[in-house]
Amino acid sequence: MSKVDLSKDKIIAKYKMHKQDTGSPEVQIAIFTDKIDVLSDHLKRNRKDNHSRRGLLGMVSKRKRLLSYLKNQDEKRFKSLVKKLGIKAN
Repeated sequence: MSKVDLSKDKIIAKYKMHKQDTGSPEVQIAIFTDKIDVLSDHLKRNRKDNHSRRGLLGMVSKRKRLLSYLKNQDEKRFKSLVKKLGIKAN
């Protein structure tokens, strides 16, 4: 297993809703948040890497859509997740 797979397993274990949960909005948003953090650090060191910047923007957009879906479904879960992850959300 690679380093990314191990961190993904840890994230899934932390945010899962039930024993076999791997695809709930909370898990997906947490995984995207971790990927966004890693890619942001990469872009701070490699300012001219526009291909990665485009990928980052896509991830941020997808996370935003998932957050709005979760907010519409269950605002209590949304607020708790935003607080856990320490991200800004509308």
